[in-house]
Amino acid sequence: MRVFNFSAGPAMMPQEVLEQAQAELLDWQNTGMSVAEVSHRSKEFVACAAHTEELLRQIMGIGPDFKVLFIQGGAFGQFADVPLNLSKPGDVVDFVLTGQWGTKAFKEAKKFGVQATVVADEKSSNYTTTPAQGSIRPTPGSAYLHYTPNETIGGVEFGYVPETGDVPLVADLSSTILSRPIDVSKFGVIYAGTQKNMGPAGMAVVIVRDDLLDRARPDTPSIWNYRLMAENNSMLNTPPTFSIYLLGKILEWVDARGGLEGMEERNRTKAETLYSFVDSSGFYSNPVAHDSRSWMNVPFLMANSELNKQFVAEAAEAGLTNLAGHRSVGGMRASIYNAMPQAGVDALIDFMKEFERVHA
Repeated sequence: MRVFNFSAGPAMMPQEVLEQAQAELLDWQNTGMSVAEVSHRSKEFVACAAHTEELLRQIMGIGPDFKVLFIQGGAFGQFADVPLNLSKPGDVVDFVLTGQWGTKAFKEAKKFGVQATVVADEKSSNYTTTPAQGSIRPTPGSAYLHYTPNETIGGVEFGYVPETGDVPLVADLSSTILSRPIDVSKFGVIYAGTQKNMGPAGMAVVIVRDDLLDRARPDTPSIWNYRLMAENNSMLNTPPTFSIYLLGKILEWVDARGGLEGMEERNRTKAETLYSFVDSSGFYSNPVAHDSRSWMNVPFLMANSELNKQFVAEAAEAGLTNLAGHRSVGGMRASIYNAMPQAGVDALIDFMKEFERVHA
């Protein structure tokens, strides 16, 4: 039985994509092999990777002055890769902290000899808010400013893109990439782990502006050097072939459903439906400021926290899985990425109503 998987990642993938992959698993493109078995140097896979990149460029509106890279190590690897590629020891590097993932990126960057500077920190709200638009001021001459547009653990999301002037803006877009249109030209680097909206875990997609490609430190590992990976079409080493293949399938799925405009409409509706129910209930609550609520990750609490484990267990029995909140914050969390249908959100609300009826 397929369940509605509300995990923050690895997350639910479109059933249609999984069925296509299943049908091709033993014989891909008449090669007599699985895509997971063919050489990454074969003409079939080289064409597959090129197709995936072209679809991503088309769907996201990525201009010719950006390179698209497929890099192993996920988003956490990019916490180290970004300072290695964009700074040298002693450089000032700015961070905006709105939750745990931005804080992890900040701590990782400090290992590389930079002057990691926090220019905005929402700790005073217990990371339930984002900085007011226009309040973020990069340090003059900073190598870059890093922020996390969506914090999966706290369910906190920016409603705007910070203006940073001449300072390159770096975004960990793992949780929101492909969920709505964005203006890629506003960024210096976008990176995203693939396990939310782009496929299985293990790969990061990196979108880097051309003028930033030559800043890498001499001791940057070759497979994490943006320039070297760009020059080799992400195939300096054996790439994560199955992840690239599945990303291509997911991009075709997105394109067939109205592209990012179609995703935006569906995701907005799902989030509004769930938040509206939570806000109207005296039994459940959401701790995040209204202007900072995530479309992708919706945490909610009950007044009686002793019911949390029972809620999660009974929801799982009803086919609604992975609703436990992150261990650091507790409560519940529903991650409703692109692949989660409206029917899944509706089923969750129906369950929440019945649980409230019984336990209120």
